[in-house]
Amino acid sequence: MSNPITILITDDHEVVRNGIRAYLDTIPAFQVVGEASSGEEAITMVSELIPDVVLMDLIMPGMDGIETTRQIKAISPRTQVVVLTSYHEDVHIFPALKAGAISYILKDMKMEKLVEALHRAVQGEVTLHPRVAARVLQNIRGEDKDDQPLYTDLTERELEVLKLIANGLTNSQIAEKLVISENTVKGHVSNILSKLHVADRTQVAVYAWQRGIVQREQASDI
Repeated sequence: MSNPITILITDDHEVVRNGIRAYLDTIPAFQVVGEASSGEEAITMVSELIPDVVLMDLIMPGMDGIETTRQIKAISPRTQVVVLTSYHEDVHIFPALKAGAISYILKDMKMEKLVEALHRAVQGEVTLHPRVAARVLQNIRGEDKDDQPLYTDLTERELEVLKLIANGLTNSQIAEKLVISENTVKGHVSNILSKLHVADRTQVAVYAWQRGIVQREQASDI
């Protein structure tokens, strides 16, 4: 008899963790080795347990699922991360996949589909919810079709914020420079991450430099 597939469930809602565990515990091929209620806890448990699969929620207090996924893959590359979330917007999908998640499924899927995704993950096979797969395909087709730089989708204000991010300014510094609230800046940053399909400010800066939107040596002039 082969060894069971070890699974760590990560979700900040206890009722969700309990529900998933109760179902997975009925499947002999699976062994739920732990539950984590936060990203930080998941990282600690992965380093100790080295599970085959981590079932990952994205939106959690403290460290979100994207950064948690990135750190888990750094700690245990063999561990596959299957995202299980309610969110299917670009700002969540593309950063999660870039962080190392092998699959992205939504919480409205049937349990049988979840089981299938977990089996596939261990085999190194990708599972994407149909809505997520459609967004990924549209993104690929959009780039192949006209190869238009994504930054053309940014508003004039978002482009200003992008340049200031590339210059290394914090949200509060950007707010002061543009005479807007810090919350407004956060909204612009979130939109920029979504439109450029990147996970963090560093990637925004790299994108700006690679596209020639900002020259590093000109940063002090922005």
